[in-house]
Amino acid sequence: MENPTGYLPGRMAPLMTFYGLMSLAYLLLGLVWFSQYARFWREILQLQNCITLVISLGMFEMTLLYFEYANFNATGIRSTGITIWAVTFGAVKRTISRLIILVVSMGYGVVRPTLGGLTSKVLLLGATFFLASELLDLVENVGSINDLSGKARLFFVLPVAILDAFIIIWIFTSLSKTLEKLQARRLLAKLDIYRKFTNALAVAVMVSVAWIGYELYFKATDPFSERWQSAWIISAFWHVLSFSLLCVICALWAPSQNSTRYAYSDDVGEDFGEEETMSLTKSFAMVDGVENSTKPEKKERKEMSKDVFSLNDDTEEDKRE
Repeated sequence: MENPTGYLPGRMAPLMTFYGLMSLAYLLLGLVWFSQYARFWREILQLQNCITLVISLGMFEMTLLYFEYANFNATGIRSTGITIWAVTFGAVKRTISRLIILVVSMGYGVVRPTLGGLTSKVLLLGATFFLASELLDLVENVGSINDLSGKARLFFVLPVAILDAFIIIWIFTSLSKTLEKLQARRLLAKLDIYRKFTNALAVAVMVSVAWIGYELYFKATDPFSERWQSAWIISAFWHVLSFSLLCVICALWAPSQNSTRYAYSDDVGEDFGEEETMSLTKSFAMVDGVENSTKPEKKERKEMSKDVFSLNDDTEEDKRE
């Protein structure tokens, strides 16, 4: 059924404008980030490459969603191909974003060079989350635009919610350990960044929990979708929250001429504390002792005779006194 503004249903029409604005927002963020990336490309870290990938995926996701809604609005037919690509880019972006936050929380590249035995577990968790998220998005967006029944939706939403909760717990547990290591090693620059990162994540989690409560209240008090004019805000909020968190991460780990000081390779220089200095001093003293012992005995006799003469001089002065 065609509306005055097109074929989009009333509860979906505002999302077309929203996705267009989000595409511009990702474009602006990408321009700022890529300009810094190109300027300091010699100092780029692996983490910053991953952030670049997330920005690109977010830009593609919002652009595809906008064109999908624009095509639906113009023709009255929802393109299956564009929808599948859009939700796939979204699922990949969400998966990579969560894995990046997780490995950063573990201190990868900052306090540890590799994840060791945790690599396979992280990859398995990422693959599982991607499959669950992709399946949920496909069921909700491809084909019928009507909402799923409560039981059917719960069947697809529950795995994603459980995996999200598990990832959040793992992230904050890893962050606690990483902060302890940074504080013990007195890496103040990295510690400051990780504290800001932890605060941003904590705020994001609290806002998410509050919004989930509001979403449950909204749907419980509107069983017949009478408030369809504002229903688009529910899904739009999560895109705004993820974009805001991405902006915070970009600000904390922006490419600069000092980017490499946050890498793991610099920990050797920063960790040279009192113990390392004392051990080096001792080693140099031992080497110096070995070198002096190999010098000719003639020099030793000369130094001994010098000491004897100085002792005699002192004795003569004592006698005169």
